[in-house]
Amino acid sequence: MTAIYTLTLAPSLDSATVTEQIYPEGKLRCSSPVFEPGGGGINVARAIAHLGGHATAIFPVGGATGHHLRELLIEERVTADTVETKDWTRQNLHVHTESTGEQYRFVMPGAALSDEEFHQLAQKVLAIPPGDILVISGSLPPGVAVAKLCQLINAAQEKGIRCIIDSSGEALAAALKSGNLELVKPNQKELSALMQRELTQPDDVRAAAQQLVDSGQAKRVVVSLGPQGALAVDAHDCVHVVPPPVKSQSTVGAGDSMVGAMTLKLAENAPLLDIVRYGVAAGSAATLNKGTRLCSLENTQKIYAWLRG
Repeated sequence: MTAIYTLTLAPSLDSATVTEQIYPEGKLRCSSPVFEPGGGGINVARAIAHLGGHATAIFPVGGATGHHLRELLIEERVTADTVETKDWTRQNLHVHTESTGEQYRFVMPGAALSDEEFHQLAQKVLAIPPGDILVISGSLPPGVAVAKLCQLINAAQEKGIRCIIDSSGEALAAALKSGNLELVKPNQKELSALMQRELTQPDDVRAAAQQLVDSGQAKRVVVSLGPQGALAVDAHDCVHVVPPPVKSQSTVGAGDSMVGAMTLKLAENAPLLDIVRYGVAAGSAATLNKGTRLCSLENTQKIYAWLRG
């Protein structure tokens, strides 16, 4: 069976709280914080666990925040393969205001990685057996240049590791140049930036995604379209999956839930339509929750069944 691994270079310990309203100067009385693991690849691994699968999360940890993060993952039955770092793992803050329903996300810079710390993480990645799947997701921390990430992707692919990339900007553009990626998931804005032109019409989005596939940069391109679901392209098919209307509480975690669900289906060698349906179902399920919570199996299965008709 195909095993799944994730790599998170800038993990975080996320805390979420609720307050009545936000205003300057005064003391804002908040609810007791809820702590959860954070960081792209870590959340992908968590989503996979929530959906009944298994993934090993590879990431750096430092200080008390890093150890708290690792303990939380153990509680969620996510296998953690870590490298100890000098710098403490960052802590982010998510605040929900009851009076307006608005969310505020305070995101700190990732802990810096030394050359030796990055090398240790790279060695863990390159020990992944050929044919297994590696999801690289999240931002790059200080000390890690895009070129370093691309070198790691190239080395992993040379070993036969199947790579999925969920990133943006310069990191996504550089990763695509490695070619032959199993799957990438830009949103419409990120795809426009890659193409260096505005993609406002569905046909424009489809043509741009098809261009990435035809050029050999990625085997599958799934473009997330928010409430309009996702448009996906591979060498044989083009599909558009629109979710049912749901009352969204928060979009935090929707993208990672979507990637986790799609990775599970990809590991099962499912067809593109099935991969995208399950991804959209999990992403929609995540929006039903307040704060930073990810998809649940129950809600994902309900929406997935609806999408399958």
